Amino acid sequence: MVADGYLLPLADGVAHVTFSSNVLEHVADPPTFLSELIRVTRPGGLIYVSFTNWLSPWGGHEWAPWHYLGAERARARYRRRTGKDAKHTLGENLFAVHIGRTLRQVRGRDDVTVVSARSRYWPFLAETVVKAPGLREFATWNLLLILRRCPP
Repeated sequence: MVADGYLLPLADGVAHVTFSSNVLEHVADPPTFLSELIRVTRPGGLIYVSFTNWLSPWGGHEWAPWHYLGAERARARYRRRTGKDAKHTLGENLFAVHIGRTLRQVRGRDDVTVVSARSRYWPFLAETVVKAPGLREFATWNLLLILRRCPP
């Protein structure tokens, strides 16, 4: 099934598990995208969401880590080095998603609880680094959120 992540063609609460890997940084409205995943997940079900956060070394995707110097500058460098345009453009198909903001958004909801918020690629850091504001934005690289849908 191919569908719009903002408008999934599924009834409320039909999925035991919903899964999104490295999509959140490609949607303009992450809270709405997450709301749709939560909507289709049954009470007690799990929502797995992982994403590359903007301030991580891979936040700029193919033009990382030069995104630290600015998105347009990084894209121009990519064009000079490869002779072609980068496939990602900040504000069009790549968006600056941050761990702290995302955690506040999901923790502020009453329809999910956070089961785990951890570094996906640094298992030895696991949940520890995610608890350190500032550091988590650079050191996590890719956040894995596991949420549980609460009963209504």
